[in-house]
Amino acid sequence: MRLYHSVDIGALHLDGNLFLAPIAGYSDMAFRSLCIEYGASLCTTEMVSAEALVRGNKKTELLMRRAPNEKVYCVQIFGGNAQTMAEAAKIVLEKTDCNCIDINGGCPVPKITKTGAGSVLTKEPERLYSIVKAVKESSIKYTSLHPERGNIPVTIKIRSGWDSSNITWKECADAALKAEADAITIHARTKAQGYSGKADWEIQKQLVDFVAKKIPVFGSGDAFSPETARLMLEQTGVDAVMFARGAMGDPFLFKRTKQFLLEGEYETETPKERLEAGLRELKMNVAEHGEKAACMLMRKKFCAYSSGIKGGARLREQIVNSVSIKDYEELFKQFL
Repeated sequence: MRLYHSVDIGALHLDGNLFLAPIAGYSDMAFRSLCIEYGASLCTTEMVSAEALVRGNKKTELLMRRAPNEKVYCVQIFGGNAQTMAEAAKIVLEKTDCNCIDINGGCPVPKITKTGAGSVLTKEPERLYSIVKAVKESSIKYTSLHPERGNIPVTIKIRSGWDSSNITWKECADAALKAEADAITIHARTKAQGYSGKADWEIQKQLVDFVAKKIPVFGSGDAFSPETARLMLEQTGVDAVMFARGAMGDPFLFKRTKQFLLEGEYETETPKERLEAGLRELKMNVAEHGEKAACMLMRKKFCAYSSGIKGGARLREQIVNSVSIKDYEELFKQFL
């Protein structure tokens, strides 16, 4: 079985099966650009509030922009009301040239779930159905009026359930299928687990069997390396791996994993290459947000970029005090 292969999401054809998940505070335009450069097949934006889009929030709209080197990309929206989500989907299609809309049915953060969005949808498969159906119909209606856009697929990302007593992935998958979703991503942890414990890959395998190739299934959770990505593909049969925390500060993960899946081995980048990539991301963010804001934003990201580098702990102590490009370049000059 060939582990690295193309994937079709509805009418959208992708050359590979290594994806970047929507990660709040990380999967911005600059970072997605690097991930695409190093081999990601599809990247998804940070999650975008449907309510904020409908209210006309300009800051929210900025989250949806395509990186210059993204041939295709996906916008993820979250919300708890089907009508609002349908309106937001229309706005996404009007304001962007995205190739796919993803629905957030998995975020466990209380400020999201208390609005009726994210992983709370796993408790209410009927509402999940109504939201997917509404967004799908909105996409079909828009593209029927704009045939040059082609068909824009609608996907959903879910968790295995709310808690250990409410494992509802099957009901959610059934609802998504009936609503004509074009793909399902599952993070095989419950909402109660958050990011603790282990992802239950057996649930991923069961979902693949349940869906029975009607639509693609993508796996997320505990894919932190080329080795774990290969294991996920081999053990569960998912069509693609969606990297989340594993890719933070490591856009090279896509390059290493692709090489590993195709050749059985991979080369590891040097500290110089990692920090240079981080500086490139910083400079892209400076162009977008200004130097002060970008340098603040990159503090947590450079902490991730410096992970595994000899002397990294000392670096991270100094990173949190950096306020300019010059500060970062001075800090990293011993590696560059």
